[in-house]
Amino acid sequence: MYDLLIRGGHVIDPANNLNAPADVAIRDGRIAAVAEFIDPAQARAVIDATGQIVTPGLVDLHTHVYWGVTYWGIEADPVAARSGVTTWVDAGSAGAYSFPGFRHFICNASRVRMFAFLNLSAIGLIAPTWEFANLDYCDIDLAARTIEENRDMLVGIKARIDHNTTRGVGIRPLELARTLADRVALPLMVHIGNAPPALDEIVALLRPGDILTHCFTGGTHRLLSDDGRLSPVARALRERGVLLDIGHGTGSFSYRVAEAALAEGLLPDIISSDIHQLSVQGPMFDLPTTLSKFLNLGMSLPDVIDRATRRPALAIGKPELGTLQPGAPADVALFRLEEADVTFYDVEMNPRAGNRRLVCTMTMIDGQLLPQRAERAPAIWAILPEHQRRILDRG
Repeated sequence: MYDLLIRGGHVIDPANNLNAPADVAIRDGRIAAVAEFIDPAQARAVIDATGQIVTPGLVDLHTHVYWGVTYWGIEADPVAARSGVTTWVDAGSAGAYSFPGFRHFICNASRVRMFAFLNLSAIGLIAPTWEFANLDYCDIDLAARTIEENRDMLVGIKARIDHNTTRGVGIRPLELARTLADRVALPLMVHIGNAPPALDEIVALLRPGDILTHCFTGGTHRLLSDDGRLSPVARALRERGVLLDIGHGTGSFSYRVAEAALAEGLLPDIISSDIHQLSVQGPMFDLPTTLSKFLNLGMSLPDVIDRATRRPALAIGKPELGTLQPGAPADVALFRLEEADVTFYDVEMNPRAGNRRLVCTMTMIDGQLLPQRAERAPAIWAILPEHQRRILDRG
């Protein structure tokens, strides 16, 4: 009856409010059944998941996977095999000029599922930054035509708004991105970090369903007041329906901000990695490591999994992903929750002691195992900041 049975594991599927021991059956690349017990005699092959956690394949809302063309891009499949991420959402690596190559050479050649936010700047992230410094690259008509021809893959608009990307042009790129997002009826993902422009100017242009990524940045755009408590802006964003996304990366996750937010009951809507040529070297490493940081900050395991499966899938309008609902694609991840003394770091290398971490043991896409293979060496320019490299080299 079934092609494959994953039995004996503890299933966490927030989309179906499931957090219990259960077996998962797969047929024809889709979830066929989830139940407390499924007879293994009904399956052609059986995977013993005893002692492990079974989740939907993770959905990473903020990644950079345009390898070989952009400054930031990694190759997704090798990292997916060891991390449980089956859906990769590229956050603006491609603009209108480079999106055809992204689709043909990256997406079509990868086993993992890929979607993307289109960068308003037609050159995308070829270089580390500065993509909005020349407003001639902000061709709204060209971007809109690109989206209309690629709506199966393009799920939103991306704009990085900080003192580097907008050098000399102020808030104008975000105003143009707002116009584009409204025109094509897709969400806008906005990167924050350091002013200018001011955070108030940025927030004023965000709408319900938009995504503020790097929401726990320690830069001057941080959501903290001078007294170390959450600023009124943070509450206003939540009340307005703007989604708060982590986007850890190499420069965008602060324990100080995260701890203040969680202490005041403000949890992130989505936990994403911002994985790229630098952050994959540490202290981010991968999405399971990022999830483990929030586990050790006191969030529950179901809440953490929810923010890396159901919620990001809904944010990009793909409710059929990030779930083990029968009929859904059989994207599945298996994890061990290891108890161990671990030191985690934020991007400023502030340490926090932890006692548990998620370790992926298996990644499946459409019911097929994604085999592990060697990852590409970092690009010659991908050198971590000295303050990170010094501590990470010490082990």
